Amino acid sequence: MQAQAIMNDKSQGINKGWLFVVLTCIGELAWVYGFHTATQIWHFALIIALIVLDFYFLYRACQSIPTGTVYALFAAAGTAGAALMDLFLFGGSFNIAKVFFMIVLIIGVVMLKLADGKADAPAKS
Repeated sequence: MQAQAIMNDKSQGINKGWLFVVLTCIGELAWVYGFHTATQIWHFALIIALIVLDFYFLYRACQSIPTGTVYALFAAAGTAGAALMDLFLFGGSFNIAKVFFMIVLIIGVVMLKLADGKADAPAKS
């Protein structure tokens, strides 16, 4: 019975960890958008507060999910999300070179994680 309770606690921690991964990825895109649209000093103050909150979410995600996994998702979401925001929200140009190097960057992040070859352990709190 005690083993079942431990498994349930661990499962809830991992599920909560994935929630924090999603929140940190959304937060990253929000502050990237903010940097592009900010025009006044108080806008930048809000962006700084958002960055602090975003890194708190990143920290919380790393408590139950391996740090390498969290960072790989954070970096890939930021890369793809910023490029797509540039294209659809800010009138950026689209060309094959951008797509190619975005794919190379995302593959590079994933391959770094796979090349590690170690089983990451969640960070201890």
